[in-house]
Amino acid sequence: GERNLLPDQIQIFERGWLSANNILLKGSDGAALIDSGYVTHAPQTIALVKHALAGESLARLVNTHCHSDHMGGNAALQREYGCRTSLPIGEAPIIERWDEAALLLSYADQRAERFRIDDTFAPGDTLRLGDIDWQVLAAPGHDTHATMLYSPDERILISGDALWEDGFGILFPHLAGRATTFAETHGTLESIARLDVAVVIPGHGRIFTDVDAALDRAFSRLRGFEEDVGRLARHCAKAMLMFALLEHRSLSIARLAGYVDEVPILRDLNRRFFNWTPEHYATWLVDELARGRALQREGDRIVPLVAA
Repeated sequence: GERNLLPDQIQIFERGWLSANNILLKGSDGAALIDSGYVTHAPQTIALVKHALAGESLARLVNTHCHSDHMGGNAALQREYGCRTSLPIGEAPIIERWDEAALLLSYADQRAERFRIDDTFAPGDTLRLGDIDWQVLAAPGHDTHATMLYSPDERILISGDALWEDGFGILFPHLAGRATTFAETHGTLESIARLDVAVVIPGHGRIFTDVDAALDRAFSRLRGFEEDVGRLARHCAKAMLMFALLEHRSLSIARLAGYVDEVPILRDLNRRFFNWTPEHYATWLVDELARGRALQREGDRIVPLVAA
């Protein structure tokens, strides 16, 4: 099974949305956790970590990048364990000033709890976690300051949202006007292709070993976005509404037109790419997500069908 793909000291908590996967590494210098999930799941995150540590403390917390589903449990873990918390260097100033728009929090109707930064790391650095040396690699694309961790000895890549088994995280920077995002994403995928990787631990979904097939799918998806940026905008709008629906558990269909016109990221996507009335936009989103079996209508509300 999956267990024997990884050294004994690495344990993965594979989380459903809204949380990213959490990776626990036990080593002689203490236990470390990579990524902490979404803020509303923080009690569950702490319970998972506590159970796995069986009385041991958590020495260190590391984030691959600082979206709400990766750093939402940080503050709770700091309260519980006082763990030293390390971030990619590019994320630190955004967290320090708690820039809710740049962090896609208020901007996307998402939440997180402010937390303390103890130190930063940069591409080219090596982090020792779980008695394994991890090379820090830049992974711009989904998040401009994102990082991956790679162990040449174990041939393991912790990819965050830069590569999933089927795709990668939404290319938010492009939608925010960063013209270099597609090229940066391409470069990140190329850098993964150059590595000797036996197993990938992604930010979402199960660990996987067929890296070439995943890269083929990712390059193909990227080409699709490059050929039609509207495809990226549509994908993003649907994902943002689904995230909100998973958090709120249900939304009123009657109030949805108002919602998609109030939440800044949804409103901005509509203004820049679709130019629809809020009513048409809301109807399109519900129809698309229902067709994709992500949600269903229940009376005058929509509810998620995917497991949260």
